[in-house]
Amino acid sequence: MGVAKAWRLSSGVVSKLASVHQENKQHLWWRLWSSPSPSHRRPVSWSVVCGFLLFALGLISLFTGHVASDLEWYSQTQRLMKRSLYYKLDGSSRAPIDIWKSKFSEFYYGCSERGPRFSAAVREQFSNGYLLIATSGGLNQQRTGITDAVVVARILNATLVVPALDHHSFWKDDSDFPNIFDVNWFISTLSKDVTIVKRVPDKVMRSMEKPPYTMRVPRKSEPEYYLDQVLPILLRRRVVQLTKFDYRLANNLDEELQKLRCRVNYHALRFTKPIRDLGQKLVSRMRKMTNRFIAVHLRFEPDMLAFSGCYYGGGDKERYELGEIRKRWTTLPDLSPEGERKRGKCPLTPHEVGLMLRALGFGNDTYLYVASGEIYGGEETLKPLRELFPNFYTKEMLAGKELQPFLSFSSRLAAIDYIVSDESDVFVTNNNGNMAKILAGRRRYMGHKRTIRPNAKKLSALFMTRERMDWGTFARKVRSCQKGFMGEPDEIRAGRGEFHEFPSSCICLKPFRHSNVKNDNDGDWTSRKGSILSETNFSRRYYGDEGVKTLQRLNKADLIRGPVSSVEDTDNEEFLPD
Repeated sequence: MGVAKAWRLSSGVVSKLASVHQENKQHLWWRLWSSPSPSHRRPVSWSVVCGFLLFALGLISLFTGHVASDLEWYSQTQRLMKRSLYYKLDGSSRAPIDIWKSKFSEFYYGCSERGPRFSAAVREQFSNGYLLIATSGGLNQQRTGITDAVVVARILNATLVVPALDHHSFWKDDSDFPNIFDVNWFISTLSKDVTIVKRVPDKVMRSMEKPPYTMRVPRKSEPEYYLDQVLPILLRRRVVQLTKFDYRLANNLDEELQKLRCRVNYHALRFTKPIRDLGQKLVSRMRKMTNRFIAVHLRFEPDMLAFSGCYYGGGDKERYELGEIRKRWTTLPDLSPEGERKRGKCPLTPHEVGLMLRALGFGNDTYLYVASGEIYGGEETLKPLRELFPNFYTKEMLAGKELQPFLSFSSRLAAIDYIVSDESDVFVTNNNGNMAKILAGRRRYMGHKRTIRPNAKKLSALFMTRERMDWGTFARKVRSCQKGFMGEPDEIRAGRGEFHEFPSSCICLKPFRHSNVKNDNDGDWTSRKGSILSETNFSRRYYGDEGVKTLQRLNKADLIRGPVSSVEDTDNEEFLPD
């Protein structure tokens, strides 16, 4: 349906509502009170109900002295809801989308401030003991463990010892926490939430009769588990170590604990200066060549393909090579490559990623930054993507000799890719692994920057039949498949999905009176630093602390729904197992 047709339809709907409203105004009381029984009463129109609510709001406002502000809030809400109505009338699946930026992103901002009732951190000498954490996996898997370790320490009223990083995983990186993260920044940023020390004091270690108690908690354990099972041991032994600590805390927590997760992940975990400096240099070099660029996390390394159980046409050589890698995980089940592809569990090939991007509307003059490790098949695998996007760059191409000090450390290399991907205008994931989830969540928190996740289940079927259709048909079907996978704010309801990917408790709707919106087609993000505090104070002054919470909950739940996509509510696990 075209814009003109949608406008005529919406105008007709408005005219019809107006006529119904006039009729209801004349006969409302007769209809409400003259019906012989409830079963014979005619339903009251929506417009009449809204009229009464608005009238009641006006009366209440007269007594509270806030007529103008509340009516303005209501009118702005209605304006945004009408915009949503327009998209429904126009047919959301056909509405044009800005492939570089969400036009609704400016209505949201990251909010993870401590609540007034969130008590201060327990001082070290009064805590219940020392919590040692041994993380697991690669950089981003360890990042989830560090984030949750802070929250667990808070739950236990424990002093957290700076977590130890995994040196024995597939990536075999012997970097310690201070080699990757700014440890002093980490400790000071979280000082009001949790007391963190670099090591257990010597006098405590000397006073212990036994070594620190070591245990592994089940995956996604609730806070009650830590209080029932870990706290008694901590009180008795004073020092407890939790091993293989990744995804060991429940997805859904109290809102204040969720906000603490966000403060850790998006504010406290800052990379060291050498990593930040090189990452920003690469971003600057991309910006000198182009105003905007895409970062693609291909995740097409041999370990990923082996773990997925997928097959990509490489014959016996591929089956043997990937089969040998799969032996590293003794608990992996036998999988059907065809079945996994139909289920959408297979990463797209670099060629398929390129075709998807071209079908979405990115031209061959678009600049690509490819974040990846060793690509299975090497340059031969990358060649089709390079042909689709000649402006193709990697950290190795941009950094040259500056990358030399980092080459022996996979986690530090991943951190550089993380920075450039985070700063990109569009980030494209190729699987739902750790880096994809962590960066998707951060980009939502930082203003809903465009993040594209392939709808692999539908796209895989489409790629298998693409030779039987012309390019126009193929591109149209790709755009249809990707509806709901483009990083729009309304792609998933609050409280659903994996929290690191959808940090809904830490994303707030801006008060509309302060939105610097020029017009409906203006997609430019205007600067909001310095205005968030004033917006919060403004709302608190008129609605109180509880009112602000209620408004935020209503805003997130009801005001800007738009067409909710059919994102599966799955329990997303990390890519690599224990």
